[in-house]
Amino acid sequence: MNVRHVLVLPDRDTAEEVAREVVDRFGLPEEPQLVRDALAGEDDAEDAQWLVVLEDPNDRLDATALDELAADYDGWLEAP
Repeated sequence: MNVRHVLVLPDRDTAEEVAREVVDRFGLPEEPQLVRDALAGEDDAEDAQWLVVLEDPNDRLDATALDELAADYDGWLEAP
């Protein structure tokens, strides 16, 4: 079962830091994908959230631990 986890972070720098932390903490073979998510109706890059997208083909990542990590950086784990 292929599971995808999406962490929502407030800015790019934070998303990059969380992506590195996820690799170190969970032993991922590669860095997760970063995606800019502009808020509805906002064109200003300052008003964008950043997503850290984690592919989890073996469903081995702990969603609670991911949510706690994101919360440490003022973010959250998007519900599936």
